[in-house]
This record gives sequence, C-alpha cells and structure tokens, in this order.
Amino acid sequence: MNKSELIALLSEKENLSEKKATEIINLIFSEFAHALKNGGRIEIRGFGSFSVRDYRAYEGRNPKTGEKAQVRAKRAPFFKVGRDLKERVDLD
Repeated sequence: MNKSELIALLSEKENLSEKKATEIINLIFSEFAHALKNGGRIEIRGFGSFSVRDYRAYEGRNPKTGEKAQVRAKRAPFFKVGRDLKERVDLD
C-alpha cells in the first residue's frame, strides 16, 4: 500500500473528500517526522514503534571503483515491529 492508496481508503471508509483525507494523512506524517526529528519516539500499540538511531562515521568502499570513502555519522529512523503485527503477518 502506498500513500495515495491509503488516502483513497480513508476517503472511502470515512466518507471524506479526497482533499480532506489527504490533509489528515499529511498531518499525521508531518507530525511523525517532527517528533522523530526532535528526538521523540512514536509508539502505536499493536503495530510498532519508530525511533531515531545514531550511526557513527566509518570508512566504506565505493562499490563501483573499490576506492575507500569516508561515510559521515548520521541519524536514521528505525522501526521495531510490535508483537501483534508480527503475529498477524506470520504465515506459519
């Protein structure tokens, strides 16, 4: 599912205009990004949690040329799946 499909589904299920559904989805995503950028954590019970992890700088290699390259330290979003979602998806 992508963002436009999510918007269409919300619009249909809640009898909203596409414009209103788009505003709602954009607001949610915007606030998620804002919270993570400011060091916060997002937890959605039964689904999972989002946080930001810090990665140190390291020396890597350019896969095309094999040359050594410095990779800078960075912060990246991290998702940890919740138990309920894991159980729903498990096909065993």
